[in-house]
Amino acid sequence: MGILLANLPAFALPEAAYFSPLAAGGSTGWNRVVWLANYVLVEGKMRGLFTFLFGASMLVVVDAADAAGNSAAAVHLRRMATLFLIGCLHLYLLWWGDILSHYALVGSAAFMFARLRARWLIALGIVLLTLQFLDDVALGSLLTQSAARDTAGHIATWRGFAEAFGVPDADVLRADIAGIGGGFLDGIAYRWAHESSPFTVLPLIGLQTLGMMLLGMAGHRTGFLTGDWTPRRYALIATFCLVPTLLVYTALGLSTIAHQFDQRWVFFGSILASEPIRPVMVVGYAALLMLVMRRHGPITRRLAAVGRTAFTNYLGTTVMMTFVFSGWGLGQFATWSRASLYWLAPLAWAIMLLWSPWWLARYRYGPLEWVWRTIARGRCQPLRRPAA
Repeated sequence: MGILLANLPAFALPEAAYFSPLAAGGSTGWNRVVWLANYVLVEGKMRGLFTFLFGASMLVVVDAADAAGNSAAAVHLRRMATLFLIGCLHLYLLWWGDILSHYALVGSAAFMFARLRARWLIALGIVLLTLQFLDDVALGSLLTQSAARDTAGHIATWRGFAEAFGVPDADVLRADIAGIGGGFLDGIAYRWAHESSPFTVLPLIGLQTLGMMLLGMAGHRTGFLTGDWTPRRYALIATFCLVPTLLVYTALGLSTIAHQFDQRWVFFGSILASEPIRPVMVVGYAALLMLVMRRHGPITRRLAAVGRTAFTNYLGTTVMMTFVFSGWGLGQFATWSRASLYWLAPLAWAIMLLWSPWWLARYRYGPLEWVWRTIARGRCQPLRRPAA
């Protein structure tokens, strides 16, 4: 549900608008307020939480395979291979922002660390996140050096960064609008020609993804993500992690606004400065969720059902949003303001919260969870629940 908030600009606006409101969608008034709220509370944090939980869920599958006497490596790698295939279909057929294929690649590597103790998982996770930060420092240095635009190389570098963090050239924006907002075949051709690939993002955030997966594995091993800790401990972690990081993110967001969304500040706030802060905020979010979800009320049960059908809900929101914005659907791409996009979130959430528990009362898995499980295991899995 949080990932949808993060992805709405990527569904509805040119790629650069994901980080920079100057690229499209508006940067004043309510558009600015919405950008700031999304930057402080959502951007990067939901993906970080998703990665954290992905690492934990990997151990759930591995431990279950061990308990059943099966090969944990074979079970895990078949799941990742199937996820990679589905992610590639998602990427080329529907949306350039697919993350599933990336998680399949990194998740395959993460299996090598599945037998480590929690303290080693934490240590290696911190090392990987530190290496990612150093890589971001190098990229930031290139961006700063290119700001003078006094050589052909500096001009090319500046324009390259502008396609993600600033205002791209007019021909780049026109290509985005024609490709992403075009018909179904136009979109496939655009993503293929645009060199969208599961391997493109790997060198950019691969270390970060693996580091957060290892921390999630540690969260499972220590009982942090299984509700074994005391409410007081969860409350303390949530407080000490969220209060300072929210203040820092607010200061970074206001500084970016004060510098009129200069792409150097956008990169600094969204990428460089976020790298050491984001994991702390993710842990704080996880602690807060563990604290709230202990109540086991009707809302908790509905949220749990959404979580158990997360794969279907994730891909379902892609179909829903691309239908609204792509040319093969309602053709609304690049026509909505940033602030107006977020009216779609409550609608999508309501659908998730209504259909997920209804479905799981009748079936064992979500429809796409069943497809993933069936392909990965090489045989048709039982779907319908037995009659009471």
